[in-house]
Amino acid sequence: MFYQFVVLLVLGAVAAQKKPNIIVIVADDMGFNDVGFHGSNEIPTPNIDALAYNGVIMNSHYTQALCTPSRSAFLTGKYPIHLGMQHLVILEPEPWGLPLNETLLPQHLKRNGYVTHAIGKWHLGFFKKEYTPTYRGFDSHFGYWQGLQDYYKHTVRATYTPEYGYDMRRNMTVDWSAQGKYSTTLFTEEAVRLIREHNTENPMFMYLAHLAPHSGNDEDPLQAPDEEIAKFGYIADPERRIYAAMVSMLDRSVGSVIAALRDKHMLENSIILFMNDNGAKPDGIHANHGSNYPLRGNKNSPWEGAMRGVTAIWSPLIKKPQRVSNSLMHISDWIPTFFTAAGLNKSELPPMDGIDMWESISEGAESPRIELLHNIDDIDSYAAIRRGQWKYLYGSTTGGKGDAWYGSNGRNKEYTYDEKAVLTSQVGSTLAGLTTYQQIQEKTSKKLSDNSFTRKLLDDEIIRSLRHSAEVKCPQVNFDDLNENKRCNPLESPCLFNLHEDPCEQINLASERPMIVLNMERALDRLRKTALPIRNIPRDPNADPAKWNNTWTNWQDYEVVKKEKITHNTLSPLAIGLISAACLAFVVVIIILVTLSVKTSAMKKKANTAFFDESLEQCTTHINGKSQHFEDRELQVRDSIRNAFRTVE
Repeated sequence: MFYQFVVLLVLGAVAAQKKPNIIVIVADDMGFNDVGFHGSNEIPTPNIDALAYNGVIMNSHYTQALCTPSRSAFLTGKYPIHLGMQHLVILEPEPWGLPLNETLLPQHLKRNGYVTHAIGKWHLGFFKKEYTPTYRGFDSHFGYWQGLQDYYKHTVRATYTPEYGYDMRRNMTVDWSAQGKYSTTLFTEEAVRLIREHNTENPMFMYLAHLAPHSGNDEDPLQAPDEEIAKFGYIADPERRIYAAMVSMLDRSVGSVIAALRDKHMLENSIILFMNDNGAKPDGIHANHGSNYPLRGNKNSPWEGAMRGVTAIWSPLIKKPQRVSNSLMHISDWIPTFFTAAGLNKSELPPMDGIDMWESISEGAESPRIELLHNIDDIDSYAAIRRGQWKYLYGSTTGGKGDAWYGSNGRNKEYTYDEKAVLTSQVGSTLAGLTTYQQIQEKTSKKLSDNSFTRKLLDDEIIRSLRHSAEVKCPQVNFDDLNENKRCNPLESPCLFNLHEDPCEQINLASERPMIVLNMERALDRLRKTALPIRNIPRDPNADPAKWNNTWTNWQDYEVVKKEKITHNTLSPLAIGLISAACLAFVVVIIILVTLSVKTSAMKKKANTAFFDESLEQCTTHINGKSQHFEDRELQVRDSIRNAFRTVE
């Protein structure tokens, strides 16, 4: 006990002088209602919940509505409209990506001494190597470049076109050894390995971007180990049952990562952020059967269900933990926020849309963010913006197919919430142990007599209180009795909502508050003037994995080798050379014969000379013709050899 206490004191002193490790865990397409700390009893997430209750639940944290725009905003600190990334995602065979003139978060941190690792999903471009993770500031990457993959085969089928190929990389090398192993497990093992092998003389930035619980390829979209699926037999819907198992595997991953940090004595000086990239997709293309209840809308829509995040942050650096924050925050805010938390110089950062939120997170100070742009997409003709409690939107995506309320409410009377499971989970146990040693340190240094510790152990009562505060509750509205002008159809006219009173976007107040509508429209016009043109580029046929050993690769770094059929009439360079040499030898023989015959009669000499001239003329004509052909074929052969070497590289 004494030894452990001494170790803690030493580590605490060292940690106070070192930059904190920053661990970011991203869930893909996770629904707002698919974690226990938001009030659902359907899918237990004890590790994620323990992290949230011990830290700060960010209940008004917003992402973008889709994968590529969200990740772009997170890694650059900019709205997608200022990157040209505001329209849809990078589809599988499309040759575009996050602009190369942008400096990303790992590059900023690397400049400040951080070791940087990316694990899992990228989805920010790969058609040229310069767009891939290890060229954008990450020391290593293990994962996939596309937006989804089969959980076991690690293959990707294009969304709208027939291309199909393997996509799993270790840095720039295709990793065939991953085949047959579950993606969530692979990424967890990689994270744990990197933590165990990390040299703690340097701080670590880890970006662990899971596939889970995104769907896989459409022919087999929902995948989890059988033994995990069996735990959720109480869920009647078989698709929802597998989704629950996918979430459960993700939850176990969070536990493993945090336990590894504790074992390495890195947890004492770490910031751990858990968030989703956008809301769930209950139905439609790439449906994963997640739930955004009670929020309105699907992924890829302008509604809260697409963008209000599942977000929690934990760190011993947080001065007021174990609370729910309703401070308005956007995913672009994390770069300046991390800089302040890590004690770095924010003046190094270029101009960005992100705002430093650390004081609000750590101390509960009022949020400096009062306005938040959800998006402006003039291709799909929709936009949404929030200012204070007000949200304005017009238009929608997919013809309004994702504009309703979807998903399981997770509050079946047969389900119960197990606070003990949270407290005894891997994260719950790990943080309880760390908190206990922190209390010993505080008790000794401050000579406390009444056990009034700054850090408190999590208990049932705190869990129930925080869970109640984090649950979103919406007023009951009878839409049959609702006046027509209070119903929202954004495809016909703009809508305005008071999110403090109506977080589920049920009652349209645009007709009652015309001045607020006008101010919101002016704000959108101001932002639209700063927007960059979209970067989307149509499909490139050369992206087809069939041309690259059935793998998705950085295809524009190479030239496609065309297979040309060589006909029997085409002479090889060797054949041309032999013919030319024979002609020259023939000429030499003739010259020798003429020289030896100089003393013969004039008539014979004349005949020989005539024969020589005629033969020489024929050979010359033949050589000239073949020489031109040889030059043409030489160029073709050189091009073929050059392309072959490029393909090998």
